[in-house]
Amino acid sequence: MHAPEPVLGLMDRFTAAINAHDLDAVLALVTDDIVFEATSPAPDGTRWGDLLAATPKARFAIEEQFSDGSERAVVRWRYDWGEGHVRGVDIIRVRDGRVAESLAYVKG
Repeated sequence: MHAPEPVLGLMDRFTAAINAHDLDAVLALVTDDIVFEATSPAPDGTRWGDLLAATPKARFAIEEQFSDGSERAVVRWRYDWGEGHVRGVDIIRVRDGRVAESLAYVKG
């Protein structure tokens, strides 16, 4: 049995905090200088607090995630907000055990 991948554990906690709409928990898992690019509005997305407040029924379902152990992760997800859904992928960079960059891309 081998040790769990720390980056994937962080991704699990990060997704759980987002799905709980717990902004304080999300902020505890990210660096102070996080770069977060959501999929909309163009060109650079939106901020975490605005995203969580605007979509109270929203949930991310992780379809696949992986890391090569180098503080990078790729997370393929489905985002449901009540009236519909989209699928996409995030490219994540971790620094000092916290999410430092999350670049989101969506099908569509």
